[in-house]
Amino acid sequence: MLGMGDLLGECRKVFDSGNVVDVDQVMSLLASYTSKPEEWKKFAKFDRHKYTRNLVDEGNGKYNIMLLCWGEGMASTIHDHSNAHCFMKNLRGHLIERRYDFPTEELGVMIEKGNQDLKLNQVAYINDELGLHRVENPSHTNVAVSLHIYIPPFDQCHIFDPRTGKQNVSKMTFWSRYGKRIPFQIHEKTSPAAATAAAAWTVQGETEVNTKNESLDNNVQHHPQQQAVVQVK
Repeated sequence: MLGMGDLLGECRKVFDSGNVVDVDQVMSLLASYTSKPEEWKKFAKFDRHKYTRNLVDEGNGKYNIMLLCWGEGMASTIHDHSNAHCFMKNLRGHLIERRYDFPTEELGVMIEKGNQDLKLNQVAYINDELGLHRVENPSHTNVAVSLHIYIPPFDQCHIFDPRTGKQNVSKMTFWSRYGKRIPFQIHEKTSPAAATAAAAWTVQGETEVNTKNESLDNNVQHHPQQQAVVQVK
């Protein structure tokens, strides 16, 4: 049976074999792995204020594999993927992926064009030709963990205000690398408009506004001393 180490090794073989990404092959590879928390929990780092991005493998600069850890009710902004391939697999809990078209010149409220439930061990794929998406943990009692592969890797993307369709550039960082916390950072280039856009989200049909106006980067921790302790079993 495929283990986490085997999965990482097989991904390296696939992505080192050439410059063409076989989406079906990668999807099949991810589907063949059955989540075992004891294999990935050392990478699963949570924060009580924001979801976290935790680097597992940087793939010789060709791709990134990471765990995203979602606290109760947390969600991403609507975003693109900087012309990269995005694969994701649910390792724990329940996630919802919501998809959107890129805004037209006539900006306005962004309309969801489809969604899918990602239950344990299910996989999904998106790229910019397929549109934009956002991911959310709809549970207010349980956390969620997902594994993501981005090829090629990128350190910024566009985020979109769901109320207006306006876009801003979001710089992204890792909360941890290989299971170790990265020192707290604040990006000076984060604009007030981008922060405001990132602070609004919709969960389970109710619009909630983050009145703290925190940075758009979901990995900037404003209260590092208050790290949430989540026992992954």
